[in-house]
Amino acid sequence: MTTEEEREFDDLLLLLKETRGFDFTGYKRNTLIRRIARRLEALKLRDYGEYRDVLELEPEEFTRLFDSLLINVTSFFRDAAAWQRMRELVIPALLDQKPAGQPIRIWSAGCATGEEAYTIAMVLAEELGLDEFRDRVKIYGTDLDEKALHAARTGVYTDRSLADVPIDLRETYFEQVDNGFTFRRDLRRQLIFGRNDLTHDAPISRVDLLLARNTLMYFNTEMQLNIVRRFHFALSDPGFLFLGKAEMLLNHSDKFEPVDLRMRLFRKVRSAHHGNRAPWSVAGAAADLAARLPTLASVALSSGPVAQIVVDVSGNLALANSRAEALFNLNPRDIGRPFQDLEVSYRPVELRSVIEQARHDLRPVELQEVVWHRVGSPEAGVFDVSVVPLLGSGNLVGMGIHFYDVTRYRKLRDELEQANRQLEQAYEELQSLNEELETTNEELQSTNEELETTNEELQSTNEELETMNEELQSTNDELQHINDALTARTIELDDVNSFVSSVVRSLGDAVVVLDGDLRVVVWGPGAEELWGVRSDEAVGEPLSGLDIGLPLELLLPRLRTALADGSSPLSTVDGLVLDAVNRRGRPAPLTVQLSHLRTEDDAVHGLIMVMNVLNADGRPPAGP
Repeated sequence: MTTEEEREFDDLLLLLKETRGFDFTGYKRNTLIRRIARRLEALKLRDYGEYRDVLELEPEEFTRLFDSLLINVTSFFRDAAAWQRMRELVIPALLDQKPAGQPIRIWSAGCATGEEAYTIAMVLAEELGLDEFRDRVKIYGTDLDEKALHAARTGVYTDRSLADVPIDLRETYFEQVDNGFTFRRDLRRQLIFGRNDLTHDAPISRVDLLLARNTLMYFNTEMQLNIVRRFHFALSDPGFLFLGKAEMLLNHSDKFEPVDLRMRLFRKVRSAHHGNRAPWSVAGAAADLAARLPTLASVALSSGPVAQIVVDVSGNLALANSRAEALFNLNPRDIGRPFQDLEVSYRPVELRSVIEQARHDLRPVELQEVVWHRVGSPEAGVFDVSVVPLLGSGNLVGMGIHFYDVTRYRKLRDELEQANRQLEQAYEELQSLNEELETTNEELQSTNEELETTNEELQSTNEELETMNEELQSTNDELQHINDALTARTIELDDVNSFVSSVVRSLGDAVVVLDGDLRVVVWGPGAEELWGVRSDEAVGEPLSGLDIGLPLELLLPRLRTALADGSSPLSTVDGLVLDAVNRRGRPAPLTVQLSHLRTEDDAVHGLIMVMNVLNADGRPPAGP
């Protein structure tokens, strides 16, 4: 990230702290960057500044962001082997240290939606029995996410969520409700859920067992140290700590000791109590030893492995053992010389002022880890120097100077410190990688659950589409049957129309069918030819409205009378001859024959009018 991006990211974290009270500065920065980047990608934003504008304009985006940052991945009996180990090692030890009837306090930190809090409730209820569990146990579940806490308080879980709960425990501790299964109400009162920020809020005190599984891994090293100190304060003495498989307590051996390191079970280290050491006494030396003491002292001083020098009260070199002679190039001729004239008085360290201080205070003066680069030596030596006042009969008789060669120990210590640093760094890297792996695993698990949900939704949609497709296929078959029926009817209608047209052509020169209102229903081809009016122009029109050469003033009264007198049969030839005019304007005298148009029940609902044009001699034209 560039400096500008770092600044915008810090401003975004500050906005979350000031507006919503969530301080993420103690969380692992890389995890935060990765999760916020997912929101930027989902919203198709380019930088943190644009995302900050979205948060200020759309408050509901805070909820989606917190759901992404606060990974609420948990389950009942998560890591079943670790829970079994806790039941074997921790629970018996916890119950043994608590007197009968004394309360048992449990804290589930970072409880998410409450599965692990209910899990420890079932474990303790199995160990204590239901009555004693109700009387003694109090379980506190805390988290930063209010939405997750609401789900924990409700305590309703789906059949899928309870898949890891043994069937006997499921039947004993859960009751079926409309939308799933809920934890028993009579035992639910022993669990209390509330919001607690591990980075700022005070911990719950006097806790016998603390569960913080895969919670520490989201914080940086400094914040982990602070939280572990809070956990140590929260636990009673002794108390037990149950961590997730991605977490370790490598740098807290003074606070916690492992019960089962592989399963991440720890015990709070008890306060050390040191009793009084029994004094040791030295028996008096034998009388003959006193006689041989000067000789022994001289031999011991000369052959001792530590370089020793004695300076008398006058400041002259009085004694130097063989080790000191070899180390500082001294020889017997130097005995009696002023100590300040010798090189050893100022190399490897200034001793004259130290001797004066020891002489004045009459107490030893020690110099730690004096480094001396000797000429001709490939590497520097390290010495602890001790200047001790020598008292005889209560008076100062000289000064003893001891040079302890600690070069090897200093080298070993440096190597050990370096190895420890490398080991600690390796452990931290391993822990960080393990935590990153666990975080990624939980992200993948969350994504997998989302994909499974989406897949189920798509499968349900696909089933609905298949059902709709079958319904459409059925409807299509019905429409095809209807279409076939209509086609058959159309063919029949065409046949009927052809038959009607044939009948109309056979009846006379011009055939017109009228309804009860004297509107044209059929306008035969002869009528079209006689008056030049097409069928589509005449059909539906009243006969009186057609502009044709037919004397309608004479014809219409006869037509109305024929309709009115529906019960009387009409003569085949009414003797009515009309002087008509054809479409060319020429006279066309014609006879008119009328017939009733009847329904199946013999009711009259129209007239059939057949007109034949007469020849010049007044007779109908000869047939074919």
